This record gives sequence, C-alpha cells and structure tokens, in this order.
Amino acid sequence: MIMNLSTCSPSSSLFRLIDSKSPVSPLSLKSKTHLSKSPYFVESNQPTSPFFHVSQSRTPFLRGKNEQFQGRSQTVKAFAIPGFDLGGFESAQPVLQAAGVLTAIIVVHESGHFLAAYLQGIHVSKFAVGFGPILAKFNSNNVEYSLRAFPLGGFVGFPDNDPDSDIPIDDANLLKNRPIFDRIVVVSAGVVANLVFAFVIIFMQVLFVGLPVQESSGGVLVPDVRPLSAASRGGLLSGDVILGINGTELQKTGPGLVTEVVDVIKNSPNRNVVLKVARGARNLDISVTPDESSDGTGRIGVQLSPNLKFSKVLPKNLVEALNFSGREFWGLSVTVLESLKQTFLNFSQTASKVSGPVAIIAVGAEVAKSNVNGLYQYAAILNLNLAVINLLPLPALDGGTLALILIEAARGGRKLPLELEQRIMSSGIMLVIALGLFLIVRDTLNLDFIKDML
Repeated sequence: MIMNLSTCSPSSSLFRLIDSKSPVSPLSLKSKTHLSKSPYFVESNQPTSPFFHVSQSRTPFLRGKNEQFQGRSQTVKAFAIPGFDLGGFESAQPVLQAAGVLTAIIVVHESGHFLAAYLQGIHVSKFAVGFGPILAKFNSNNVEYSLRAFPLGGFVGFPDNDPDSDIPIDDANLLKNRPIFDRIVVVSAGVVANLVFAFVIIFMQVLFVGLPVQESSGGVLVPDVRPLSAASRGGLLSGDVILGINGTELQKTGPGLVTEVVDVIKNSPNRNVVLKVARGARNLDISVTPDESSDGTGRIGVQLSPNLKFSKVLPKNLVEALNFSGREFWGLSVTVLESLKQTFLNFSQTASKVSGPVAIIAVGAEVAKSNVNGLYQYAAILNLNLAVINLLPLPALDGGTLALILIEAARGGRKLPLELEQRIMSSGIMLVIALGLFLIVRDTLNLDFIKDML
C-alpha cells in the first residue's frame, strides 16, 4: 500500500474527528493517499496496489457558514487537527479500527472483481483476504477462500494459466477466453465497487451523523498539549488560540494558518519562539523553545487546527440526504482527481511524502481515537483514492490490465504475445512490492513511539 501524506507527515498536521466533548475536525485528505493493496490479482494472480493521498486542499463534508441548508441543525462544536505528532499506533483499538476499515475497502474492491466474474459464469479459483501465508481457508464451489497473515491486501485468482488446474486451456469460461467486453467488466468492477461503496458511506454519514457546516473564528487552535513537551514547559495550554508568532499577527482566517505556525516552529529548533495567545478573554505572550527532532526540525508537542466551529445539519428527508450526499461525493471526487494531477505535475516535490500502509493506518487511528464517526470520512476518501489510482494505465493496476485489453481491441482482437504481457505485468508487480516494502520500513521508523525507542 502506498500513500501520499503530503500534509500529514509525522511533523505536520493530521485531521481528526473528535466527539462532542472534544474539539472536532474532519479528515481533510488530499488527493493522494495512495493505498496499495499489495497484492491483489485481477488476472491469473496479477498483483495490484492501492495508493492513497492525504491533504488539506478541501475539507470533506464541510460547508461554509454562508451556504444554506434546509436540514435540522445540531449543536456547535470545535474543529481540531492533530499537529506535530503521529501517534496513531499508541492504542490498539483505533489501530484495529483503522485496519478494519482499510481491509473492508479492499474486500469490497476484490468482491467487485469476484462478483463480476461469478455472475458471468467465469471461472474463479481464489478469493483471499490479506496476503502471505495462509492462516485459514475453506473451499466452496471450486473456489478457495482464505484468510492470510497480512491483512492489508487481498486478491481474486483466476485459473487461466494455472498449471495445476484441470480446466482445459480452451474453456470458453476462462477469463482470458471471454470476449473483450466481458473482461473489461471484470477488471473495472473493483473500481465501480469502490465508487459505489464511497457513495454509500457518504450517504450513511449524512443520514445518521449529519453534514457539518463550518465557521471560522480566526487564529490557530491548540486542542492538545503533550505533558513534559516544549509547549507544556513554556506554559501553553489546551484550548489556547494562537493569534501571532514572533511579533507577526496571523491572518484572521485562511487555509494556510496552521502551516504558517508549523513552518516557523519546524525552522526554530532550540531557538525561542514567542506566541501571542488568546486564553479566554485575555491575550498574552508565551515563549516556547522547540525541541530538536531526529531530522533536525523543531517540535513543541502539540496538536494544531484552524480555529473553526461547526454545526451538523441533518437532512429533513431521504431526497435531501441523497442531494447532500451527491454534492459531497462529487466534490470529493473532483478533489481527488485534482490532487492526483498536482501530484504528478509536481512529483519532485511530492515524492518524498508518499507513504505506505503503516502511515495510512496511523492516519485512520488518529481519526478513530477521536470519534468512530470520523471513520466514515476516512473510508470514503480511501475508496475514492483506490478507485482513481487503480484506473491509471500502469502495470499491476486495474488500469494497466484495461490498457492491455484495449490494445488487443485496437489490434482487431489479436492479443499481445503472452510472454510480453507477462513481462510487462511482472515488472510492475516487482516495482510495487519493492516500493511497498521500502515505505513500510520507512513509515514504521517515522512513528513517534518507534523514534522514542531508537
């Protein structure tokens, strides 16, 4: 699994949703948290990987205060974003919840492939949740269903080129022998399943939780301060609002306020930073000396967020719920596509921010620690990213397989030589696996509690 945590790296902000007793913030995922479901197989055990990307380009499910909704409004709550520390693995329950969401999304994707094949009478030999060594399995209707050791992937296997299969190689119901349209349906069904699942998740969020409407109060909120951190030693308290830094007033509102504060702190290790803070009805100056991180940047041990409040708007009826959901689904889809575009156009700047399954689950765990309701948004974003990324015409992705089928169609039904196809797909698979392993190791070493142990 590959993910771009462009604004959610260990030293920047993570969006989190918190319950009514805590500051709340929706998960703002940029377009590229690229999930890699390594490996999932589309044809004859062909692995693929989902990629996911996180950013602050748009806050899902939020509307400005001037946008009018006719639904019922609920109580106003604060909006919070974790600031500098990626501590998603410090508690087992949120980690398991995030991993469960990720696994469910991958299962939905693979179920799309499986059902599209099954309903057309195409032979399927395997359906696996996870990858690696088999923990448990059973057979039904000549299909092996298995649970594997590593739950962050899955695959559907076809017996097309399986030397142990007793199905004749010219069987009309082998995937490779079916008409082009049938194969396109099977290969694209995983993406369709994720898109449908994303809409269902958004609809459930709108219907049962409500549509948040945001209002900015200015400044940068400090929802949490770690004990014994630089911020705590300097006297910064949870609930403080940062109005200025080093004598410079922050803008009243704006999407870059958190980044502005983060950048100053990161660039000031072991140097005094003066924060102008609003605490209740008082304004005061607080001096903080950021500790130096292992990468040489400063950190003060706080969570930061735009100082926003939001109220939840519940739809009055089913039609309004569908309308809200459709608008959010479209808005999130556009954001995902735009962010992916920007990622490719500025790859030299974004490549270092690509992260793997460890970081994906860390983000989800941060959301789950605050409020399980936040997993709605987390799951919707992952589904959309997985769908979009898998349509890219790259080897080992659904889009790569579709590209080969379309080339076959353009050649009048003549397939590329089998050896050439296998070489193309094998190269993509090896690249994905190598990149995935690298990112898993790197992201694990970047976790705060791992850094503390080293």
